[in-house]
Amino acid sequence: MIVILIKKFMGNTARLELDGKVYEFPVVTGSENEKAIDITKLRDTTGYITFDDGYANTGSCVSNITFIDGEKGVLRYRGIPIEELAEKSTFVETAYLLIYGHLPTKKELQNFSNLLTQNQFLHEDMKYHFEGFSAGAHPMAILSAMINASSCFYPGLMLGRPFPERFDIHAARLISQVRTIAAFSYRKSRGLPIIYPKKTLKYTANFLHMMFSDVYEDYELKPEVVHALDLIFLLHADHEQNCSTSTVRMVASSQANLFACAAAGVCALWGPLHGGANQAVIKMLEEIREAGDDGSKFISEVKSKTSGKRLMGFGHRIYKNYDPRAKIIKKVCDDLLKTLNRVDPLLDIAKKLEETALKDSYFIERRLYPNVDFYSGIIMRAVGIPTEMFTVIFAIGRTPGWIANFKEIMDNPKCRIYRPRQIYNGKTVNHYMPIEERGE
Repeated sequence: MIVILIKKFMGNTARLELDGKVYEFPVVTGSENEKAIDITKLRDTTGYITFDDGYANTGSCVSNITFIDGEKGVLRYRGIPIEELAEKSTFVETAYLLIYGHLPTKKELQNFSNLLTQNQFLHEDMKYHFEGFSAGAHPMAILSAMINASSCFYPGLMLGRPFPERFDIHAARLISQVRTIAAFSYRKSRGLPIIYPKKTLKYTANFLHMMFSDVYEDYELKPEVVHALDLIFLLHADHEQNCSTSTVRMVASSQANLFACAAAGVCALWGPLHGGANQAVIKMLEEIREAGDDGSKFISEVKSKTSGKRLMGFGHRIYKNYDPRAKIIKKVCDDLLKTLNRVDPLLDIAKKLEETALKDSYFIERRLYPNVDFYSGIIMRAVGIPTEMFTVIFAIGRTPGWIANFKEIMDNPKCRIYRPRQIYNGKTVNHYMPIEERGE
């Protein structure tokens, strides 16, 4: 399939002159007119490799899942604009779209939902694994470890490529159980008894039930809260070849099982420069409040070159325009705060920062608009989700995208194990010296 696509999109060739010789390499053009120079045979042909620190200009794969145009602020899942999905779809339906490549029929969606319900319970022996973590263990550490541990209870996962007969079950099991593990992790970190999922509740409502119900009384499921959290999941469901998704693809290229790949994705997502960004927003707001500021002084400090202060939750490495997800989630955020009538000084500071930055030429000229992390952090705080769970929420949402990318790797029989090159800059030939000759 991939070979056919490349042949279909072949266009002009690029010429590279090295050491007095000219080499030609094919230009690959994607369906959205993105162009790339195919340097697959560069080393074999010329003896050179390319150097691209952080892979900022390197296309590691041909993918059919998600398209982003950062200059225009465009995000599409399988060609469908994120704005349409946010307005008309749900997280579960969008998960199906990402994984299987098309919107489900009524019957397909029902079967998928049934699989999620049937596979939402963890093996009872998993409870003993939770007991091994300290009360203060970070939920992301628990999530990664427990996803890996869960795979031990399903021997079929270890039989190589799970296609096609077992993939549907493995995918549904992971999407469903990552939410159950996350809720159990939260309860464990608070020293609270575990609340089991209910078969009568839908995906996001069930997560809130497992998080916040107690043994004697179920959590009140407000439609506005369920919708806001479902939207956060949907908006985070995939985002092209980001750090965690690239990690999943790299691990999958070794033909590791789906759960192992997802656990690796969780570890990559944990970093503060990736999934931890919405935590950084709340931390910034808390620091502003502790300083007795309403945000005005902080904005001035951010504009100063000597303060070292950064406005977290604004700007994005990919989007040079307004993050399309932020436009969507802003309205839901405003509506939710009105509905909950929540009094929170941090939320007041956040509104002040947003209002000021959107009018200030300093931020406008630098295209520093609020991103999805800014609003999602505010929503989760308003709902009552603790800061240490923010990245876990991100992981739940991103799971369908990881599965879709895993499937794309496994569907390609010609996929090679990922093995980047490097430029070595260490010592040249060196020799072993006996310890008695090395000095003091």
